[in-house]
Amino acid sequence: MDLAIIDQTKDGVSPYHQDLVRSVLNYAGHYLKLPEDTEMSVTFMNNDAIHEYNKQYRGVDKPTDVISFAIEEDGDDLPVLPDEEMAETLAKNIGDILVSIDIVDTQADYLGHSFERELGFLVVHGFLHLNGYDHMDEGPQEKEMFELQRKILDDYGLER
Repeated sequence: MDLAIIDQTKDGVSPYHQDLVRSVLNYAGHYLKLPEDTEMSVTFMNNDAIHEYNKQYRGVDKPTDVISFAIEEDGDDLPVLPDEEMAETLAKNIGDILVSIDIVDTQADYLGHSFERELGFLVVHGFLHLNGYDHMDEGPQEKEMFELQRKILDDYGLER
């Protein structure tokens, strides 16, 4: 997976935690059988920055733990590429994930598990949203997403 990691935090995210995110997302990509050249980004930020995104894009006036911005290709009126053959040679960008490092720390402490488990949970959660999974309504979609999320994290080694 071609993964861009952007650190906009005040104190910086350690190389260890950046490598963990890269590794768990590559694992999740293989798990979903995504093409190797799939592109996406993860941006680490503090509460004040994610608060602004949450307010602007979701209408919620408070910080949140993770926000996903999926790149939708369906419903476009105009084709981006002139032909299908060219489209097959280009990587697919699935979108962007924003993560509040402040909330990762707070939630890990509150839930009684490691910072690494919470970080992995949030990036996999956002990753699944980028790949069309949803949990807006209780029911089969929510159950499928949460079960897949748990399975990926457990198989990777980030169990609760």
